[in-house]
Amino acid sequence: MSAPGTFTVVGIGPGDPELITLKAARLIGTADVVAYHAGVRKQSHARRIAAGLIPAGAIEEELRYPVTTGTTDHPGGYVGALADFYEACAVRLAVHLDAGRDVVLLAEGDPLFYGSSMYLHDRFNDLYDTAVVPGVPSFAAATAAVSAPLVRQTDVLTVLPGTLPEPELARRLADTDGAIVMKLGRRFPAVRRALAAAGRLDGSWYVERASQPEERWLPVADVDPESVPYFSLIVVPGDSAPRADTGRLRASAESSARAELSEVPEPSDGPGTAPDRRAELLVIGLGPGPDGWLTPEASAALAEVEHVVGYAPYVARVPQRAGLQRHASGNTVEVDRARFALDLARAGERVAVVSGGDAGVFGMAAAVFEAVEDDQRAGRAAVPVRVLPGVSAVQAVAARAGAPIGADFAVVSLSDRLKPWEVVERRLRAIAEADLVLAVYNPASRSRTTQVARLREVLLDHRKPETVVVVGRDVGRAEESLSVTTLAELDPDRIDMKCLLIVGASSTRVTSAGQVWTPRYVR
Repeated sequence: MSAPGTFTVVGIGPGDPELITLKAARLIGTADVVAYHAGVRKQSHARRIAAGLIPAGAIEEELRYPVTTGTTDHPGGYVGALADFYEACAVRLAVHLDAGRDVVLLAEGDPLFYGSSMYLHDRFNDLYDTAVVPGVPSFAAATAAVSAPLVRQTDVLTVLPGTLPEPELARRLADTDGAIVMKLGRRFPAVRRALAAAGRLDGSWYVERASQPEERWLPVADVDPESVPYFSLIVVPGDSAPRADTGRLRASAESSARAELSEVPEPSDGPGTAPDRRAELLVIGLGPGPDGWLTPEASAALAEVEHVVGYAPYVARVPQRAGLQRHASGNTVEVDRARFALDLARAGERVAVVSGGDAGVFGMAAAVFEAVEDDQRAGRAAVPVRVLPGVSAVQAVAARAGAPIGADFAVVSLSDRLKPWEVVERRLRAIAEADLVLAVYNPASRSRTTQVARLREVLLDHRKPETVVVVGRDVGRAEESLSVTTLAELDPDRIDMKCLLIVGASSTRVTSAGQVWTPRYVR
């Protein structure tokens, strides 16, 4: 019995036969079997590209899709129809492999870049000797067509399918330097709107049939949506990304001091008054997560600002729109983030610093005022700060549980990043002795794994084991969970950074329906 044949997926580039690599050409020219996909009622583009390389004696296997973008009566829908198709293709090609024939599967562009060939490779990878030969991807040919540098130096490149929801596409376009948008076709109008909302429409290029004789490219703004074929994409060069000039902002801040921008602006005289562009920084609480928990005041303010600054997951929650620039950063640079926002505001920009929950509860508001104080010591122009409240995490968890903070309560963060653990423990003892309901933020993290256990020990010195404890995780999000336990049964190993704890007072109780509440009275 002969040894099984090899299965090789060969990238043949975007369309120009001269962009096929030497290795791909060699493997195609010596293949026993050449396979290629074809669209419904269409000739195979892959075969057309490699036609001059296929040996006269090779067996050809055309793998024709049963459906592409149309409807199907398959009981499993589009996904089910394609899964059955790939399985049938695998059966056909396995016959050749088992007979000892080497099979080459042609793949347009690069095989592993949105390529259909990967589904057959997945099926054969553990059964036969397999390999993948890379090819020139379509976006490389498209970028070459417009002769626009896609990314430079430390620019970030993002590849996006145009099938993403429009708001998500706009957000991601605003958050990157260079971008490629694939899968256009009927999605082109939505993609164009997303580019406009992200402020990336100007400077973006539409390219169709890159490297092929029918190649066409023009500014996205000039494209007729009715003319967009499947073989098209959009190139968004990194040079087109709006960038904040921090040096210019710092210089502007210094000159602003001399211009007495520190004066608090007078209220508007009413309708028709020109907008006041003097410096002001907004600090906005976005709430715990759901759009319905964002206040109308916060929503209206976010619709007016030109810059949003904050921790990346919070910035991502702000809808992208035309004219909005986003400045996301990590989780431990709060004061640096605040200083950057103050510089923007001092230069006359409309700026909002965003924070999850309420910005004043372990959020960005305090960091902003810390940066303001530093500015005052350095003699820089003061920037008025306006804090807009949001629904806090403790409010959200308490509401889900019932009314556990209906009486006097205290709030403590277990993080010891900004204060010694000895201070945290001293405050926990004072709260326990005062018999206050306790809300606990930041209970644990990957680097802080012992604090919840110690919290439990400290509280049990003053509270009964049956003291009620509410554990809320990701409240307001799809992964939300809420449980009610006792201090004695609280499992520290099940608590992480996504949790907020509410430890009841001696008077806190649980209803027959499982809801937690604390009476307003003390007897």
